[in-house]
Amino acid sequence: MADLFTLTVPLVIRYPDNTRHVMVGCFLHPDGIVYVRPFWDRLPGGEGIKHTAGVLKGEGPWKVGDAVIIVLGCQGTNPQQAAEFADWKFDLEQRGECYPTRDELETIAREQGMLP
Repeated sequence: MADLFTLTVPLVIRYPDNTRHVMVGCFLHPDGIVYVRPFWDRLPGGEGIKHTAGVLKGEGPWKVGDAVIIVLGCQGTNPQQAAEFADWKFDLEQRGECYPTRDELETIAREQGMLP
């Protein structure tokens, strides 16, 4: 499967407590990964851009620390996350704003102290 950091499809990260977040951007961090969630610019501090510590393993699904990362499935596989992603895409279309590029998201993550 493709490199995690070059994929353009939405991803889902699942933690051991079954918490799941949609990932709309992902960056390598010296101690794991940093990812961007839908509506990242509207979530409370520290919730929109997240860091997950651990060694990144796999070629899809991936594992980082105790979390597992998969490609977002359809309504039947990941219904809540698929709905969240669809809502976010619709919101982007309604706002008519250009979504930041990968490089711009990386800069934002750096400015928020999430990336070195």
